Amino acid sequence: MSSIYSKAEKPRQGGLNRVRVSDVIIAIIILILCATCILPFLHIASKSISSNTAVLAKSVYLLPKQVNFDAYASIFRDGQLTYSMGYSIVVTLLFTLIGMVVTICAAYPLSRSLLKGRRVFSLIILFTLYFNAGIIPEYLLFKQLGLINTMWVLILPLSFSPYNMLIMRTYLESTIPESLYEAAYLDGASHFQMLSRVTLPLSKPILATLSLFYAVGRWNAYADARYFITRKALQPIQYLLSNMVLSSGADAISLAEGAAVTSTPEVLQAATVMFATLPILLIYPFIQKHFVKGVMVGAVKG
Repeated sequence: MSSIYSKAEKPRQGGLNRVRVSDVIIAIIILILCATCILPFLHIASKSISSNTAVLAKSVYLLPKQVNFDAYASIFRDGQLTYSMGYSIVVTLLFTLIGMVVTICAAYPLSRSLLKGRRVFSLIILFTLYFNAGIIPEYLLFKQLGLINTMWVLILPLSFSPYNMLIMRTYLESTIPESLYEAAYLDGASHFQMLSRVTLPLSKPILATLSLFYAVGRWNAYADARYFITRKALQPIQYLLSNMVLSSGADAISLAEGAAVTSTPEVLQAATVMFATLPILLIYPFIQKHFVKGVMVGAVKG
């Protein structure tokens, strides 16, 4: 009997250990894609902590040379960049919170078959995804509403994303069965109770994903600040970073006099890029954790 089982197991083990050519090709493609993301990041990080002479000599590639943190010290001593960083964090948090509340309030009723005319509403929202009035009408509208040169012009106009709403509506329709809502209704639950006790606990994966979409999208955006913001106190850090990258030479970066700048503009640019990227790098692991936890909760309750 033992010889029969051993013969039956050998082909199965060989099938598991076999490496196909297609697997190797896929692995190489994935490695190349990963390299295109990681290598530029390592290059910028190395430049930000390298000496001025090494950077000017174009000898810094993936590893830093003559390591020093003078550029980061100048950034932290500069009041404009640190204030802009804190201001951008506040704007991103408010934008994400408002965006998720609006998205949930729109996606939940549109995912319920009880809502009459929900397909018409979905088509209207979908229309705004493909067509818009343009920058000039938007500027005139925001000026009439008193949003120009305020923090809210960076939050309210883009706080509702039709794309994110359609993603969440599709998720709710395909994941949460109608029988759960019927059971909650028989128990006397209202729509707000069904939303808070049935829908949201089972929607943690999509909530984490859309929160990441909103946060990253707001954090990386700077075009609206260029159009609607002229006060320096209201300019997010990405707007300052874009000006820094588009400029050249001595005008590439402008720090306060008390910053005691000892680094070249190129090194300061690299340090500012890393400084602006740090919040997203710190937030993403926590979003990923809640994403996996939400998948497990949904699997158990479903």
